[in-house]
Amino acid sequence: MKSRKGVKNTRNRTILAVILVLAFGTVALIVTCKLVQKQSLLPGFISGTLQQDKPEDLLKDYMSYAGIGSFDKMYEMLAKESKEYISYNDFLERNKNIYDGIEADNISIQIINVQKNSQNSAIISYKTVMDSVAKKISFQNKAVFIKDGQKDGYKLVWKDNLIFPELEPGYKVRVIKQEAKRGVVTDRNGRELASQTTASSVGIVPGKLENRNKSIRTFAKLLGIPKKTVIKKLSQKWVKEDSFVPVKIIPKLSKYESADTSARTEAGLLEKLLDIPGVMAVDVKVRNYPLGTAASHLTGYVQNVTAEDLENHSGEGYSASSIIGRSGIEALYEKELKGQDGYKIIITDSTGEVVTVLAETIKTDGKTIKLTIDAELQKALYKNFQNDKSCSVAINPYTGEVLALTSTPSFDSNDFIYGMSEKLWTSLNEDKRKPLYNRFRQKLCPGSAFKPVVAAVGLETGVLNPEKDFGNEGFSWQKDNSWGGYYITTLHETNPATLKNALVNSDNIYFAKLALLIGSKNLENSLMQLGFGQKLPFEISVSESQYSNNGSIETEIQLADSGYGQGQVLVNPIHLASIYTGFANGGNILKPYLRYSAKRKPETWICNAFSEQHAAIIKEALVNVVSLENGTGHAAYMEDIDLAGKTGTAEIKASKEDTNGTELGWFCVFTADSNTDKPVLILSMAEDVKGRGGSGYVVRKDREVLEEYFGKED
Repeated sequence: MKSRKGVKNTRNRTILAVILVLAFGTVALIVTCKLVQKQSLLPGFISGTLQQDKPEDLLKDYMSYAGIGSFDKMYEMLAKESKEYISYNDFLERNKNIYDGIEADNISIQIINVQKNSQNSAIISYKTVMDSVAKKISFQNKAVFIKDGQKDGYKLVWKDNLIFPELEPGYKVRVIKQEAKRGVVTDRNGRELASQTTASSVGIVPGKLENRNKSIRTFAKLLGIPKKTVIKKLSQKWVKEDSFVPVKIIPKLSKYESADTSARTEAGLLEKLLDIPGVMAVDVKVRNYPLGTAASHLTGYVQNVTAEDLENHSGEGYSASSIIGRSGIEALYEKELKGQDGYKIIITDSTGEVVTVLAETIKTDGKTIKLTIDAELQKALYKNFQNDKSCSVAINPYTGEVLALTSTPSFDSNDFIYGMSEKLWTSLNEDKRKPLYNRFRQKLCPGSAFKPVVAAVGLETGVLNPEKDFGNEGFSWQKDNSWGGYYITTLHETNPATLKNALVNSDNIYFAKLALLIGSKNLENSLMQLGFGQKLPFEISVSESQYSNNGSIETEIQLADSGYGQGQVLVNPIHLASIYTGFANGGNILKPYLRYSAKRKPETWICNAFSEQHAAIIKEALVNVVSLENGTGHAAYMEDIDLAGKTGTAEIKASKEDTNGTELGWFCVFTADSNTDKPVLILSMAEDVKGRGGSGYVVRKDREVLEEYFGKED
């Protein structure tokens, strides 16, 4: 039998075959007629006509039509007495409601026995198996075929129980759905990041509207939606005068809290809506994101499934009323969060009593997804950077647990749940700050935040003696005249120019010289060993870090610029934060992860990326960056917590001659003592810090976050 999904009606091909047989059969019939004088009629012919289709074949055709929803073809096969019993429209409605209602598919039958009582009737015993919204339905049944006349073929005697043996006139087939609860997403402490809440579905009962046009206009204005949207919903075919027509879901609050400043922000919105005669509200369960804008890039959001979703996820338990994770954690863990709805298909009699249960599946609620995220740290980072174009990554540097992921400016996932207005959607897309753009997934120019990585490469390749004085070059330097008018500049003189002092002062010239010592091939190979050009082993897909646009560092100037995080070096923030864990863990770079497990042990991503000795040298220098008064990260210093860190200011220019380019400010800071009560590594990047203190702007922001995180607020 054919499947109802994507199967074309093959009836035309059957008719074509019959026509061809009849066309060629004319010659055969003549030959046969000649033979009749000598012997009895040959098999295959009755009274000079072709033998009619076998009733068992007709039954297979009938069920094939049921399988593809050709209920009109089924009606054509009925005996005259059956057509008197049930009209064409009633037959179509009865069968369509049942087969479509249970989502019957892959209908197949097995003929068990054919009993011909006479030349005019036959009883066929058969077994039916079909898929349904619940599970497979299997039953045995009988079908009766009769001939309405001597020349007519077999026709099917139809009764309700042909659909299901227990089905009688007046009985109904019902599908009872038990919706599975979507799983909750929580932080490491059990605080909900994505959950369920009760909202109000506001709608209209058309027959109760007074002064229809005015009421619809007022209703639409209060909800901040076009009047034509309401009219369109009220014009749907199924709507009757006493129907409740849902129009919009709104939070069940006395005040609508949304970024969209319209009539929806007025106090007592629901009360004002219910003052309109004909307007009603019912409670509904919806997805809720308690942290709102602070975590929307992380959590993502759900939406109603589309026709494309149903096609792409066929057989996975989605229906037209389902929701699906569209981005972020909601999409990443969709299979575990969605659960499986429960269905029971029953037959009830005219009084509503259950006659039989045809199929049943028990609902399975979605799983709870517990993340390593610390909701309070997530909120603190968002709060401090919410007015910037920024991103932040927080990791436990001794376990690899990701504690926070923020991108600002942001959007509110709840707006997708309650219906994104056209005005809000347009504003989000046209905002030059790109609130829908997820910055922690991108690759960015790291500037001086990259210098510890280059220092570690220099030590590992054996070209760097950390105590060697590279010489004080002042504020600008070039290798020789072959560089033409190109000079590398720095903000602080370093004397003596040793590794420790160069990191404390963030000396560009020192690291340009170091990159030249390392050489392009050594630097390329070392960075590839540190994960550049590779997919980061992390649950969320992020951009791959690069050291060059075309896979190789081609010039001395590009190589020198790469030494202090410029040139064509672009690094994903999560990747860079992971590399820094190597300085805290004796040279082993930890694998970052987001799924919480109390039993999970730290996993090494790159074992012995740096030797223990070299990692200690870098770590000590990074402690000085924060602890020494002349260190670029000193603004983050805390007397009772040992911190290590590195600042970075990356210039973003259209060309080398561009003097109007912007700057990215970076700061990576981590607790240098693994025994700290709440170990953390925070890496933050803010755009457009030029004229706002450069990387110092980010240092001050992160200092405020650290104070809150460690409970040191005034």
